[in-house]
Amino acid sequence: MTYFASRTDNLFTQLRTDGLWKELQTIQGPMDAEITLIRNGKPQKVLCFCSNNYLGLANHPEVVEAGTKALRDYGAGTASVRFICGTFSPHWELERTIARYMGTQASYSFVSAWTANEAVFPTLCEPGDIIISDELNHACIIDSIRLATTIKKGIHKAVYRNNVLEGEKSLRAALQAARENKDVTGQIWVVTDGVFSMEGSIADLPAMRKLCDEYNAMLVVDDSHGHGVMGALGRGTHEHWGLIDGGTSSGRIDIFTGTLGKALGGGAGGFVAASQQVIDLLIQRGRPTLFSNALPVTIAASAQKAIEITMREPQRVQRLKDNVKYAREKLKAGGFDVLPSPTAICPIIVHDTAKAIAMSKRLLDLGIFVIGFGYPVVAEGHARLRCQISAAHTTQHIDALVGALKKL
Repeated sequence: MTYFASRTDNLFTQLRTDGLWKELQTIQGPMDAEITLIRNGKPQKVLCFCSNNYLGLANHPEVVEAGTKALRDYGAGTASVRFICGTFSPHWELERTIARYMGTQASYSFVSAWTANEAVFPTLCEPGDIIISDELNHACIIDSIRLATTIKKGIHKAVYRNNVLEGEKSLRAALQAARENKDVTGQIWVVTDGVFSMEGSIADLPAMRKLCDEYNAMLVVDDSHGHGVMGALGRGTHEHWGLIDGGTSSGRIDIFTGTLGKALGGGAGGFVAASQQVIDLLIQRGRPTLFSNALPVTIAASAQKAIEITMREPQRVQRLKDNVKYAREKLKAGGFDVLPSPTAICPIIVHDTAKAIAMSKRLLDLGIFVIGFGYPVVAEGHARLRCQISAAHTTQHIDALVGALKKL
């Protein structure tokens, strides 16, 4: 046995001993509020409270038909990257729709939101720049920063405390330190999640915009958990804060990254939405755009339809908000420690990772599909059950969730 194989087996043994081993579930049929899992070789119907299917569009008939029609019309793909073999028209249509939805000049789609984020900083930053990041930003943002600072020596990085904009270890403190650093001679970048995926909290974008204007910094927002959830039309956290103005003036977000794999169809894919200049630079120099295939055309078409539905049916977004309000009230009344937030992410803090995983398994036995998260996804001592609410849920579904939690 090689050293690697022995080391890995020891890790697996320890994970199982500590109750931290992750099981991959098998779903039979489409994603919805109620799904069928295959457990011990047998089908079991469960209520799903762990999907990012916030608007219930993953199995919407129009979304499904748009994808299947695109597959019939265009096949599986071009079998090459876009600048070599060209782009199918559904990709251009999707990117125009994303730009209109986000309120930007342009957008560009990627095979995943991870790839979209990975493209941003290594492409846009140059030596002398500094990237200032919230400490709870998603792993793909962290990896994008690491990649940028590795391949381009002289790019600096800094971290500020989650959502702390003034005082010690704050965003202002990081911006001021960047201004005083003689080695920072280029652009200052500030990056944050719009909705923090494990906390369900939201970034104070208006205050961040003011700070960025004061220090001449560009503001980048990953709003993967804000699309379809925040704002009257579900356009995101910037709509929630009233930061959509359709232009390039002060008061708006410079660059968005986002996903098509959550509320907006649930398939896969990500995007960057920004000025035409930013998008053109990503097309010309971004390694993920130059060396990877386009988003599958069937996903592009289904995501396009999902965004259309989102914008034409604001009542769907409102139904999600009503469900979120109802769920938070019921969970709180049941005595559970839920982090307060207007988002669809309702984390129940249980502290211990093994406990969170054990509770998740017991809930599944009770017909409730909720995942327990612990280290290294969240910090030690902050393990949680992350309940995620959808517009597809009914009040009866939410009552069943709370009832099962009470049984634990």
